[in-house]
Amino acid sequence: MDSRLRGNEWLALGHTSGILSHWDNNAFIGDLGAMSNDKLTIKNFRVRAVNVPMKRPLETASGSIGFVPLVLLDIETDQGITGRSYVFTLTSMALKPTAQLVQEMLTVVKGDSVAPFNIEQKLQKRFRLLGLQGLVYVALSAIDMAAWDALAQARGAPLVKLLGGEVRPVKAYNSCGLGLMGKEKVAAQAVELLEGGFDAMKIRLGYATVRGDLEVVRAVRKAVGDNITLMCDYNQGLTTTEALVRCRALDGEGLHWIEEPIRADDYAGNALIADDTKTPIQIGENFWGPHDMHKALAAKACDYAMPDLMRIGGVSGWMRSAAMADSAGMPMSSHLFPEVSAHLLAVTPTCHWLEYVDWATPILAEPLVIKDGHALIPDRPGNGMTWDETAVSKYLAG
Repeated sequence: MDSRLRGNEWLALGHTSGILSHWDNNAFIGDLGAMSNDKLTIKNFRVRAVNVPMKRPLETASGSIGFVPLVLLDIETDQGITGRSYVFTLTSMALKPTAQLVQEMLTVVKGDSVAPFNIEQKLQKRFRLLGLQGLVYVALSAIDMAAWDALAQARGAPLVKLLGGEVRPVKAYNSCGLGLMGKEKVAAQAVELLEGGFDAMKIRLGYATVRGDLEVVRAVRKAVGDNITLMCDYNQGLTTTEALVRCRALDGEGLHWIEEPIRADDYAGNALIADDTKTPIQIGENFWGPHDMHKALAAKACDYAMPDLMRIGGVSGWMRSAAMADSAGMPMSSHLFPEVSAHLLAVTPTCHWLEYVDWATPILAEPLVIKDGHALIPDRPGNGMTWDETAVSKYLAG
């Protein structure tokens, strides 16, 4: 597979590999072009930075997270439609720089048609010499997601329907906690995470010893029972040598996957671990665009993949990555951003698991609904997100 493919070539790849296979590529692009060129033009935009407190602060091998720093984006069109998205900066130190970068990028496309592929190519060309990673790619993804939201609203359809799918439940696992708190606290919190009918959840590992990891996994299993699917995540906290030892030790614990045991971009090391370990290895949240996913697949660095919307390139990048996952027979899950990810998983041929977090819930007017362990895609135009303006005002970053 040629990792240099771009634009319509990627969509053609998606067409032949099965993703959204009933699309006629040229007709669809023409239809989007007509819709955006004739009806939707970027008139203005609003970018805001908020710090939202987490219901359950999270301790990971990479550090402690107690607040959710989010950049909220509204793209306003001449036709009165507003496309929305948000991105998560992980640290408050990156919050204002990311918001400023999104703001500056939008000045480049103000007055342009709301045509995501054209916007993507224009912005990538402008920023290629700086490098299409890090905050640059996060900002590009925010704009892409908001543009697709506006297009779906213009059609009066949920995003999933614009992409050729149907509104349907998407199976989800609860990722709202289970940090490095010790076996008693983690086991007690695991029982709380069954609320909403969840039958799957993720444990953060990376304790001082292998024994510590095993004790936590076993405590959670004892607390929730054998019918609950358990995943674990090391958040890149191990060396390759440590990972080989710990993953072998976890092989008998019935885990659904072991996530990011080592540095995410060490594809050779991850391939070694994946080959040595019986439990599937999951990576992908740190793929910077579809090109990284292509490299990981070529290196056989994982058994499962889970792109992150703000790193993979928004909706456009997800579509390309889903085509590659389908061609490789690779089960594909999501990382964070459940409100938009649910729409995209519903049109992903190798759809696996939605990662559910409630981190944006406090600033959403209509949060994503979970029922019987499934995310319910809202049957309203666009991605379904509108802001609770009172809450946004409360959490604005100073």
